[in-house]
Amino acid sequence: MSEELIKPYGDTLNDGIVQLSFTLPVENGARAKKAAELYVSKLNFENVSVACAEKIAENFTFFVVYARAVPVLDYTTVEVAEVKTRKMDFYEINDLIRTKLNRHLSVIGATIGTDAHTVGIDAIMNMKGYNMDYGLERYPEIRAFNMGAQVSSEEMLQKAIETDADAILVSQTVTQKDAHIRNFTEFMELLEAENVRSRFLIIAGGPRITNELAVELGYDAGFGPGTLPSHVASYIITTLLERKGIES
Repeated sequence: MSEELIKPYGDTLNDGIVQLSFTLPVENGARAKKAAELYVSKLNFENVSVACAEKIAENFTFFVVYARAVPVLDYTTVEVAEVKTRKMDFYEINDLIRTKLNRHLSVIGATIGTDAHTVGIDAIMNMKGYNMDYGLERYPEIRAFNMGAQVSSEEMLQKAIETDADAILVSQTVTQKDAHIRNFTEFMELLEAENVRSRFLIIAGGPRITNELAVELGYDAGFGPGTLPSHVASYIITTLLERKGIES
């Protein structure tokens, strides 16, 4: 097989072995295991083996299944819309803000809607940061305002205007029934209705967020799992300077 034609790796290169986990609305038993096996075989997998079947509620069974994938992917056809920016450390970012922007950078962040999770926005905003990378509150050249969770779109926009924010970080963790899509869309529609969209750099974040999805929803950029505060700060300052025609 060509090096550009790829399949999942299990025991040997391109053997196609994958591990799947899912829940079916059936009572655990021999019939349920067979149903799981037959269902996975319909997904274009071969050599299906049910490794685990556990009852999680009345008439609901959780399965872990091993199988061999059939399709092959041509890796040369894969394209992705990544956030492209120069990555800098804490000191480089502060120096760039101080010497090029010539004022403090103002950033506001929150988890909007009914989503009560703050782990994502806290990882970026809180002083301690994430994975030994300082949060935006630690930056002397950044005025960071973390509004926490369950913030309405109207409240967030009002705070952004009051603080004369350069960038707004919108976080979403809950994704059931695409709740994150609705909340992201609602906030963007509010900005458009108030005719202030162009005033801010708008960034989306969360475990199910990609830059491609964020841009599709009208945001300037999107950051997913593993994002460090310095990644976000680097993007904000370099993008702001670029828009002002200032070389960074």
